[in-house]
Amino acid sequence: MARPTRVLINQQALRDNYAIAQGASAAHCMPMVKANAYGHGAEIVCNALNLAPAFGVASIEEALELRSFGIDKPILLLEGTFSVDEISVAADNQLWLMVENNQQLKHLLQASLLQPVRVWLGLDTGMHRLGFQADEVNAAYCALAASDNVHNHMVLASHFASADHLDDPKTYQQMALYDSVYADIAVADGAILQQSLANSAAILGWPGAQRDWQRPGYMLYGNSPFVDQYKDHRLQPVMTFTSAVTSLRSIAAGESVGYAGTWTAARTSRIATLTVGYADGYPRHAPNGTPVLINGRRCPLVGRVSMDMISVDVSDISEVNIGDPSILWGQNLSVNEIAAHCATNGYQLLSGISARVPRVAEN
Repeated sequence: MARPTRVLINQQALRDNYAIAQGASAAHCMPMVKANAYGHGAEIVCNALNLAPAFGVASIEEALELRSFGIDKPILLLEGTFSVDEISVAADNQLWLMVENNQQLKHLLQASLLQPVRVWLGLDTGMHRLGFQADEVNAAYCALAASDNVHNHMVLASHFASADHLDDPKTYQQMALYDSVYADIAVADGAILQQSLANSAAILGWPGAQRDWQRPGYMLYGNSPFVDQYKDHRLQPVMTFTSAVTSLRSIAAGESVGYAGTWTAARTSRIATLTVGYADGYPRHAPNGTPVLINGRRCPLVGRVSMDMISVDVSDISEVNIGDPSILWGQNLSVNEIAAHCATNGYQLLSGISARVPRVAEN
């Protein structure tokens, strides 16, 4: 019998969440599948979303892995290229390039290509991470538009710093700067310059940010991007991180559990051991009391998380047996709630699921 720890991927929930991201607009909707599709398994996710027009990844290594799976849709390299040799590889593999600094621009213009590449031009509107400054964008666009290496259909893209805070005026400021810069670009004759601004938070909470291309990520996987919400009832969790009870024991009041005895029983307690730990991606710093579902009932984590196991107090469940299923997060237990217990966010927990945990596609 195989180790019971695994990640179950609900493909229908994924497709339903994608439909919410797409909405009623005519905008293109590009799923973000970087970091192994936020830990969900990029091959499973791309195949489930095979109607999407393109996919977004962080690097050429991630893009080529998708190609090895037989994914033939265009793939955007969200950080662009890191070396000159990647440009010809990108052109040969139908990869789209984000161009966000002068070095990337120079390398692309000087490359010897047999066919032009599609380019997304990055604009820094206030995130101050990637992108040309506002006063540099027009010159960068003109240089790209004049090059035979660049397809005449481009996209101007920017990224929000605080769209997950609905009362933060910075998002309005970023949109205003973006619109001003876009309006000042002299688009070449016969060329197309589309727009892309909206990440998950902007799709759900900032209608003015929805342009030609939406870039859903976190919401695709069924989780609210808003910092004050555990869940969005329109979205369905795609991942269920599951394990099972592998050992049971009773301990007396005053006895401790786990390394360094960080939890001590205040009463006679029934303790279940689950075969999942920080080597699987369950957070090592999860505190005592973090909820785990066993047989559909909430039970508190007790003791320190170890590499391969955790302990859970099941004293208040009338019957628990070895082999009973558990849920670390997923259906009826939001990853955002677990993240709140662990002083982190759900993005980190999802993307931190390790390679040794099988991803199993369902539906």
